Amino acid sequence: MTQILNLLQGIIFPSNSCFYYCPTNTLMVLQHKSCSYNRKCDNLQKYQGIQSSLPGSWKVIDHVEKCSLQAQDAYVHDGGELDAFPHIQTLKVFPKEELFAKVVMVRFDSTILLQKQLDLKTQVTSAVSTIKYLFEAGAKIILLSDWSMKINSKLPVVESVADFLSSVLQLKVAPSRCISNFSLSKTEELAKADILLLENLSEFKGELANCSKFAEQLSSVIDIFVNDSFSNSHKILASTVGVPPFCSACVAGFHFEESLCQLKSLFHEKPCIAIIGGGNLFDKATAVRYLASRCDGLVFVGMMAFQIMHALGLHVPLNLLEGGALKEASNIIQLAQNRKIPILYPKDFWCTTNDFPKQMEIFPAHGILDGWIPVDLGSKALDEINSLLRDCKEIIWIGPVKFRLPSQVISGASKLVSTLDKLTQSNCKITVIGNMACQAVMKESSFVSDYNMVENASAVWEFLKGRKLPSLMALDRAYPFEIDWNAAYSHPFQPLVVDIGSGNGLFLLAMAKRRKDLNFLGLEINEKLVRRCLDCVHQSSIMNGYFIATNATSTFRSIVSSYPGELVLVSIQCPNPDFNKPEHRWRMLQRSLVEAVADRLASDGKVFLQSDIEAVAVRMKEHFLKYGKGKVSVEDNEESGETDRKGWLKANPFGVHSDWEQHVVDRGAPMYRLMLSKSYSPPH
Repeated sequence: MTQILNLLQGIIFPSNSCFYYCPTNTLMVLQHKSCSYNRKCDNLQKYQGIQSSLPGSWKVIDHVEKCSLQAQDAYVHDGGELDAFPHIQTLKVFPKEELFAKVVMVRFDSTILLQKQLDLKTQVTSAVSTIKYLFEAGAKIILLSDWSMKINSKLPVVESVADFLSSVLQLKVAPSRCISNFSLSKTEELAKADILLLENLSEFKGELANCSKFAEQLSSVIDIFVNDSFSNSHKILASTVGVPPFCSACVAGFHFEESLCQLKSLFHEKPCIAIIGGGNLFDKATAVRYLASRCDGLVFVGMMAFQIMHALGLHVPLNLLEGGALKEASNIIQLAQNRKIPILYPKDFWCTTNDFPKQMEIFPAHGILDGWIPVDLGSKALDEINSLLRDCKEIIWIGPVKFRLPSQVISGASKLVSTLDKLTQSNCKITVIGNMACQAVMKESSFVSDYNMVENASAVWEFLKGRKLPSLMALDRAYPFEIDWNAAYSHPFQPLVVDIGSGNGLFLLAMAKRRKDLNFLGLEINEKLVRRCLDCVHQSSIMNGYFIATNATSTFRSIVSSYPGELVLVSIQCPNPDFNKPEHRWRMLQRSLVEAVADRLASDGKVFLQSDIEAVAVRMKEHFLKYGKGKVSVEDNEESGETDRKGWLKANPFGVHSDWEQHVVDRGAPMYRLMLSKSYSPPH
């Protein structure tokens, strides 16, 4: 660590930093590689997705030539992060060595792992792999979920669920009642078993209420939180949204990531047709309009079809209409006509009556007699959908072919699956969304593995409405691009110095010129400043300096984890997200960032903190001592420099000022500086 201590010598204040003279439109130094999600989610090829299918047939409303609009790339990135799909930290890329001996809570999806009949060839594989991967990494695992008798009537209590999971995982899962029984300690029980299963969350009101006290109780002794329940991502629950703030790291499990991958891969092929089933058009209208704006055609099945027919002026029995849906249906039709894409609804239906449920007759869509109820799609409807789908390159099927009265003799779904099966063999990408649709595919298809399936439709509908998924937003952020360190630095294995909140880059640029044996990385949320700093790096031919536009509070761990060399110094200087409110300066330094720094810093590495507001400096110091997991302590040797009676360093130990520090010094105001050091910890 002599290279760090050697930094603490001399004072250099560059009077003419090139930052002020570099043009703002010069060439960017480093090209990042965007993350990509292909049809089969190759980055998760170890795990297979779920599948579903729907039946249906339709009548063309506006069968004009379809526009072949270019799909907007979900990964177009201008430097900022996408709100709908933030780039999150995943278990797949989380440093495996940091899982050893950690207590990891896994929020699993009971609808997947507790099914009566598990199919390990589908989504169960990824859900199981999450837990096994953690076990193999040496983590202590606490499993958490909610379940009902509908999922599996043989699993009424936590003990029976633990036995069932033990057989699925081929690992011993011990039941625990430490939620309701406060006398039980997770720590003591973990000493007896590597995997604990907590009680059914549906029995606790604090779960649905997202009670902070309940969440804190759940997260006690937890180091890392893994969310593997994508089906609940649209809900605000204590176990998915309340727990993360109390954990040092919050990541997506394999199944969660796989489901997210499938959503991100939508709308990438043309022509793309959406098959829309189910009902409640009024509530889902925003989502359907989004589908109309991205797809090259809409095919309606189920109860939504009648709302479309009604908006077109066709006769529809009153008992098939939804309140408030007429205006929404008209807007969807208008959007489709503006984009010149077809909308199809079933041209005919098989119908029955309440009095004679076994009597089936076929009626045209506009001629259903009073007392007759549609139960299945007619032959003409299926012929038309087959014709429309023949040349598709992508099909999105969401929602079931479901009408008011269920029928045991319907065949529309199976015939639709038969059509889709043929399309999968002609390189058509098919995504099936929803439990009933997925079940139809798994029951009828001969090519189940060729489908992309997302079993829970509720979360997808919320996404299509443009709403943020709460449990997704609660996870740690990851830097959205693969960083080519060989392009960033001439010697990418040199020890790394990271300046968090690098601002105008004066500190890092001067340090990079002074110390060629170290690499310097600036993390700054202001993209304009980062572009200017990169311009300066390019103009000055600096080969050991680089800057990234990002929110370091959330992405520090993922960025530094990919660096091939050691992290030897982290500096946080005058943090200030809002210069108009100095009292907010400390808010940038969150627990997750402190823990990430403590984890990634090399043994005997340093943390340099400074601020022109003493309360802010004190707060930063307290955060590192509190959340640093006992790994960091105040530097007590004299090599860091002379201190005042309160322990603050009198001078900048590096002899290089940051831009704000220089401003404070110029006006004669004090700076409050502190050096922390990470204690040496032998490898496990």
